[in-house]
Amino acid sequence: MPSTPDFNLIAPAYDRLAQLVYGNAQRRAQAHFLPLIPPEARVLVVGGGSGWILGELLRQSHPAYVLYLEASSVMLAKAQEKPLAFPAQVEFRLGTQAQLLPEEKFHVVLTPFVLDLFTPPEAFSIMQRLDKALYPGGLWLHTDFHQSSSFRRQLWQKPLLWGMYRFFRWVSRISGQGLPPFEALFIKLGYKPRQEASFYKGFIKAQVFQKRASPPSPTN
Repeated sequence: MPSTPDFNLIAPAYDRLAQLVYGNAQRRAQAHFLPLIPPEARVLVVGGGSGWILGELLRQSHPAYVLYLEASSVMLAKAQEKPLAFPAQVEFRLGTQAQLLPEEKFHVVLTPFVLDLFTPPEAFSIMQRLDKALYPGGLWLHTDFHQSSSFRRQLWQKPLLWGMYRFFRWVSRISGQGLPPFEALFIKLGYKPRQEASFYKGFIKAQVFQKRASPPSPTN
């Protein structure tokens, strides 16, 4: 089972720290594809942090039900404190994918800057569990860091990634030491990339993946 990072210590300063380094790039990336969420959808948010994304989700897509799943009790409390100006049934739940009930199903899954905290095998294990909770044909909105193939961009991206992982391994005990191969893991699960957009000079990428509408046909 994937280890659970501890963001309680950094939670009070996390948003300010992220904005200091990336400005509004992370928020713009997370919100970019929210209008694609169908009205009245059941939405699962995994690791939404202090709750900024929840307000945008309700404003832009008007889901019928949102399960806000967050492993940090301090982050979850901060999310619960935020006023919800738009009607929706929102459930706040402390925990990880392990706290999903077997019968719970969703039309959309959001993973904003969460899968990068884990090793590739751990990330894939989490994705497998989330896949089981997503309806056939459902959308997976994934937002995370992305290392460019451009040598010039790698000159500043690699040191920044190294520093980020070193910092969060120390303060939050994350297990990840580098970005998992997100696209390869989604393809391994049978997802098709639908749309993507880049931010912060290509260092942040918002992606939309779609689950198969039906199981693949058996091969002879």
